[in-house]
Amino acid sequence: MHRFRCRTPLRGRLAASFVIFTVIIAWLLWLFEVVLLEKFYFRFKIRDTQRAALELVESYRSDSIETFKEKLSTAAVSDQMCISLYDSRQRLPYHRDVMDNRCLIHGHDSRLLEFVEALDASEDGSICLRVFDEKIGRETLLVGYVLGTKDDVQGCIFINTILEPVDATSRVLKRMILLYSVLVLLIGCGISYIISKHISVPITRITESAKRMAHGDYTTRFEGGSCREVDELARALTYAEQEISKADMMQRDLIANVSHDLRTPLTMLKAYAEMIRDLSGNDPVKREAHLNIIIDETDRLTALVSDILDLSKLENGSQKLEPETLDVTVWLTDIITRYKGISERMGYHITFTPDEPAEVVCDPGKMERVVCNLINNAINYTGADKQVFVTQVNCPEGVRIEVRDTGDGIEEDKIQKIFDKYYRSENHKREVVGTGLGLSIVKAILKMHGCPFGVRSKLGEGSVFWFLLRTGTPEKKRPRSGEK
Repeated sequence: MHRFRCRTPLRGRLAASFVIFTVIIAWLLWLFEVVLLEKFYFRFKIRDTQRAALELVESYRSDSIETFKEKLSTAAVSDQMCISLYDSRQRLPYHRDVMDNRCLIHGHDSRLLEFVEALDASEDGSICLRVFDEKIGRETLLVGYVLGTKDDVQGCIFINTILEPVDATSRVLKRMILLYSVLVLLIGCGISYIISKHISVPITRITESAKRMAHGDYTTRFEGGSCREVDELARALTYAEQEISKADMMQRDLIANVSHDLRTPLTMLKAYAEMIRDLSGNDPVKREAHLNIIIDETDRLTALVSDILDLSKLENGSQKLEPETLDVTVWLTDIITRYKGISERMGYHITFTPDEPAEVVCDPGKMERVVCNLINNAINYTGADKQVFVTQVNCPEGVRIEVRDTGDGIEEDKIQKIFDKYYRSENHKREVVGTGLGLSIVKAILKMHGCPFGVRSKLGEGSVFWFLLRTGTPEKKRPRSGEK
């Protein structure tokens, strides 16, 4: 027998998941805010400074001097940059027509020629250097670009900006993130405990209820309450409990009924066999009568066992459909014609009212059993006039077949039970001939075909059993039993 391994409780797994998630969030924050802060800062600073320099170079090429001056001033003020222009020949500040005030590069005047030479030596006409400024004691970023075109160099532009130190900021961030991580971990543990308890407690209750149901207590209540999925699980288990309870009751009834129905013919067989042995063995007339009773009881026993086996095969799906196309009017006429003998012998009148010829797709053998079982049921329960009516009604959905009797009818609260195994209506005037499984077999076959079916009944006026044969390939879908 399969044994389940002992696993970590749901509450523990949820709590551990939340804690791990919190630790991962804190670690990612530490990584990006402390470890990678300096790399990101320099990368973004260089990118922004180069973009500003390229915009000014493009403005120098395409805009007027006044517009160029405005952009120089805006960049210097808004981005806190020191911008200097130089003539390509004299290597002097180029501000006569452009710059109103000379903007010196932060403490690097003595190295201007070095920067210009580096710019001249560059392949793409640009430089980007990180230079330490001894006067201010800070590291600065120097970006330079050639003004003009490759063939007509008119000057150069240098942009110098201070690189803010991130060490002090990093130390502050480390303390803040450490405190933040501790708080987040504590809050995460608290939230994980609350949520895991909120989810696991209802599941634990459902598990205990399921154990009680497994031991035969079908009055157990399944309660959800934590979330929609748990509520749906509780509803599903409640529905399963109801169905299992019904199945258990039906199983007990089945065993009781089968035992009773088997015991009766077996008792009769034994009794008459003993009578033949002890009393009528030498009397041909009595012996013949007793043997006929034995044969009838044997046939009854055989029919009961056959119906039980057939119903079992239909319900477990071992029997497959073999659909064919047939003319429903001709098919029904042929079935009803076979009842001519019983009609003449026992005085029953079976009236068939056809509609226009129509073709349906079904398994003829199994569907014939449906019609015969419904007719037999109508014969058993019809009124004193012994009338049974079979009607074909063509409709847009398919062909509706109705079998009506003129008996006492069925109470409204019992209509849903008539398709159950061994259920027999009490409203009958003669002994019911059959095994009590006819309508159950009808239900199983119609379900296999996906045919809607149902019954209408009114006390004192009889009952109408009906089902609908579709004109296309039968769909294997579950119909609603008792549908009106």
